[in-house]
Amino acid sequence: MPSLGEILTGEDARPPLTPASSLGASIGRPEGVRWRDYTDRQVAFMQSRAKRRVVRAGRRGGKTTGFGGIAAQAFLEGRRVLYGGPTADQLDQFWGEVTWILEEPLSRGIWYRNNGRRIIERRGTRNRIRAKTVWIPDDLRGDSADLLLLDEFQMMAEDVWELVGQPMLIDNDGDAVFGFTVPSLLSRSHSKAKDKMHASKLYKKHENDPPGSDWQCFTFSSHENRHVSKEAIERMREDMTAMAYRQEILAEDPDEVPGALWTRDLIDKGRIRVGDEPDPMVRMAIGVDPPGGATECGIITVGIAPQTDPETGKTEMHAYVLSDASLAASPRTWAKKIIAQYNGWDADRVIAEINFGGDMVESTIRTQSQTVPITTVHASRGKAVRAEPVAALYEGDNPKIHHVGTFKALEEEMTTWIPGEPNQASPNRMDALVWAIWYLLLRKKRKVVWGHSKA
Repeated sequence: MPSLGEILTGEDARPPLTPASSLGASIGRPEGVRWRDYTDRQVAFMQSRAKRRVVRAGRRGGKTTGFGGIAAQAFLEGRRVLYGGPTADQLDQFWGEVTWILEEPLSRGIWYRNNGRRIIERRGTRNRIRAKTVWIPDDLRGDSADLLLLDEFQMMAEDVWELVGQPMLIDNDGDAVFGFTVPSLLSRSHSKAKDKMHASKLYKKHENDPPGSDWQCFTFSSHENRHVSKEAIERMREDMTAMAYRQEILAEDPDEVPGALWTRDLIDKGRIRVGDEPDPMVRMAIGVDPPGGATECGIITVGIAPQTDPETGKTEMHAYVLSDASLAASPRTWAKKIIAQYNGWDADRVIAEINFGGDMVESTIRTQSQTVPITTVHASRGKAVRAEPVAALYEGDNPKIHHVGTFKALEEEMTTWIPGEPNQASPNRMDALVWAIWYLLLRKKRKVVWGHSKA
């Protein structure tokens, strides 16, 4: 059976690329070691002397190729390298890159190689490359490193680095490299992190650090990979949302999305601290947007109470967003969560959209409670028609909607969803919010403004 390296360098593999002369000169080239024709951005990343490097990459942007190169470079310098990635596919790509670079010396038996455990080692020394699957801190324990590579870091729990990664480097004041792609609404549901944006925040925290600092940030867009089809990238632009194209191809991580109904400033204007909300509320509702497939069930709690404008003296009802209990789970589990929110907040009613599942939605909730009041609503018109009147309540000098505290995932959906944009992920949390506010502030008695009601 051919070795992994033989498979990767066979007739069906990519043709060998010309080594980058500047990189080869800086590393030194033991006999038979070969290097890719790295882009200028990859060379800058690999030659950087920053103790901490962060790479934000688009799809096929060259991140894993760069990781393989920097791992081989460190190994040849006598260092102990540990690579962590969240999936077997990610590890295979990295390991294929490393073994391609080092295949000739490996085939001569210069170093020990174990493809099953993904280890290359200089016998009798600490000098080693190892790759392993990492999601949570315990996956990384029991080792040490001079260079730690955490790839697709946005998918890992943030304390992989905080609790385990940093202590692994103390023996020789080691270096760390973090790689990530900008988290989409869909990919965030698979992350093990509490803060799904922790990798993005790490990048933004250090992207403007001055030269010579311990931290240095790099961006690899898909366009910078000269080995992918430019025509294919342009064709993808037609099939992707503008937001997805910016994130997945350009490797951008925008704080504000042109065309979105909400901005962070708009939400912040009405935000209040937990404990500053009126008590008691006049009415409370649990907005529910059931999942259409393997997505989240949106579950948002909203209450209303009167508030008097200090300038005009006019008293109007204001809405207070109190809880986001959305989750990706089985119907029985999200139904139990809905009832728990209804009872926990002493709410008046559950407002559930039935576009997906019809009467199944109500019957699923009824398996957990026969007495909870449920209003089922059907979205017969577009999301924008429902959402725009609600977004308007956030505007003005005296906004009528107040988020009590911060709801990161909900607010991310609100500020990135663009009306009329095709192929967007379903904003279940935002829909649940809209239905709850509609019921409490905008509905007409016994008639749903955007469809029909059984209430």
